[in-house]
Amino acid sequence: MVNLSQSQAFIKPEANCLASYVLEFLTAIDVKPLQPSFANLPADPYLEGGYRLRRLSHFTVDSDRLIKQPHRRLFQSRQYNPLLGDVVREYDELDNELIQLEGFQRLVWEFFQFCQACSPHKEIGVHQIRTTASSEKLGNPAPEGIHRDGVDLVGIFSVNRHDVDGAETHLYSSKEGGQPVLSKVLHPGEFLIFKDDQYFHYTSPIRAIGFGQGTRDVFVLTCPGLFPPDEE
Repeated sequence: MVNLSQSQAFIKPEANCLASYVLEFLTAIDVKPLQPSFANLPADPYLEGGYRLRRLSHFTVDSDRLIKQPHRRLFQSRQYNPLLGDVVREYDELDNELIQLEGFQRLVWEFFQFCQACSPHKEIGVHQIRTTASSEKLGNPAPEGIHRDGVDLVGIFSVNRHDVDGAETHLYSSKEGGQPVLSKVLHPGEFLIFKDDQYFHYTSPIRAIGFGQGTRDVFVLTCPGLFPPDEE
């Protein structure tokens, strides 16, 4: 449990659901302290190739307290995820040191403001994801293709891009794609929040620049979380 009042000047936007997506640059969040935690992410065991690394935790916000919830598994139906739908997935929890960082608390609080305005749910899933690429292999942030997540709100916060091109995030009004409503490479500090029932989304593959490994680090936040039917 983290007391949010320990951090000052929390971002309190005039969040509402009149705008179906919001793109912000969160100047109040210093991404540098968040970046080292991505170096020790475990590989996602549900994807071949080892190019994606991932952790997942769930939180609620009660007044001025950020409360970490007990461990929960991840589940999406095939309706939303044709690649890993109907698979119950298990990921390690976020590191406690990361959760204690003021920048992380600010990020969850910012997203929570929109959840309050746009969703009856109080629980937030926070996915910490690194996608890697090399000169021989692309990294695919969205291997399921153009999709919805099956939640009320989705937020994508960019923490770092290192020696990569690509990873352009698209919002579409149709699963068939076509002309995107939004096309944007999210740079560190940028936060895209959108209503999942309004848009399908996709992020293009990343390519490494040069001969070393390239990385893209993001937090993906959802309201509510995505749980197996027996855990709802």
